[in-house]
Amino acid sequence: MSTLRIAVLGAGAGPGSRARQFLSTIVRLTDHYELAAICDRNPDVLQEVGVQYGVEARYGDVRALLEAEKPDVVLSLTPKDSHIVMALTAARHGAHVITEIPVALTRRYAGAVAQACREHGVLWEVAEQVWLWPQECLKRRIIASGLLGGVTHARLWYLTGQYHGFSAIRALLGGEAVRVLGYCGEVETEPYAAYGGEPESTVQWETAIIEFDGDVVCLFEKPPRIFPSAAHNFPVGWQVEGVRGHLDRNRLTLYGKNGSRVYEISEQYVEMDGERVLEAVRVETDPPVVWENPFAPYRIGSLDDVAQASILTSFHKAVTGGGRPQYGYENGLRDYELSLAVRESARLGNAWVTLPLGGPTELEQQIEAEFVRRYGHDPIEATEALLDAPFERSATLWPFAHWL
Repeated sequence: MSTLRIAVLGAGAGPGSRARQFLSTIVRLTDHYELAAICDRNPDVLQEVGVQYGVEARYGDVRALLEAEKPDVVLSLTPKDSHIVMALTAARHGAHVITEIPVALTRRYAGAVAQACREHGVLWEVAEQVWLWPQECLKRRIIASGLLGGVTHARLWYLTGQYHGFSAIRALLGGEAVRVLGYCGEVETEPYAAYGGEPESTVQWETAIIEFDGDVVCLFEKPPRIFPSAAHNFPVGWQVEGVRGHLDRNRLTLYGKNGSRVYEISEQYVEMDGERVLEAVRVETDPPVVWENPFAPYRIGSLDDVAQASILTSFHKAVTGGGRPQYGYENGLRDYELSLAVRESARLGNAWVTLPLGGPTELEQQIEAEFVRRYGHDPIEATEALLDAPFERSATLWPFAHWL
């Protein structure tokens, strides 16, 4: 198997950051990738991570990295606002691209990255992980087995970054949304610091009815809770119901003449070199439904690490085998478009909007105007000028939608 030289942009602020998790996964996939270079503006972080993973090629400038190292793949883990700039720059240097979520700040930005990749003959993957969590992989097998019968209904609760939840629901339903009815609002709350550290005294909420093809309906809610503590005070998850049963976060319920029977989704672990690694996820139906962790031999077994390994190995296969990314910007657009459609429906006076959406939504126009206000340039027209921009942790999504 040929290995690909991968460069990682953004080394993470601390040991628990998503960037550090990705780095830990990459260095285990030695038959797929060589961690060729890292880039970060913080010299202390660059030194720390370089030493930890044995990376000699350390850069504070993206252009210098791309010109000197010529990596096969670039993984952008820099702040959300910067992804379009990093992706466009990498593609124009002939590198395949993986960007963090969402697909882009706006659909126009996503289209520009896709076009640049086509023009330069490279692939683009979006690192959406939620639909790849082990339990979600098992749930898809349960649905495919026919245990639920025909799927009829879904419910989704997500606090922010709800495109994650939409990716999980779409993957389970196996269909596409056709129209959306949304309600949105904003309520006062006690002062708090938002994700980027900015002071806030309100929270925004959303709720929607989403109709999928096949007469399946999803009820969605983003509740009005403060982000830092909300995950502990409100359920974040999704349920899928069929004719014969339903799935929720960690159990399968099957209906019967004599009542319902509940099957807990269980995890099996194995000890490998002193590490506890996920081996399989299963439900003890007759016969059992089992998802085995293909990354256990690499000692990759936590929820997000398995998803990251799936993203990386499938992208390797697409690049070396001439295929397509398993998620790709097309799915990223569909998930993000659902988020936009909820807002657009509410803006239109709670009117149904059909999918796919047409021209730019008002929210997208606000986001793009804010981007130019913050950084001084349109990222498509002046990509090079933005390579040194001081991108903020809180994205331009936040002021208008309270999305991460």
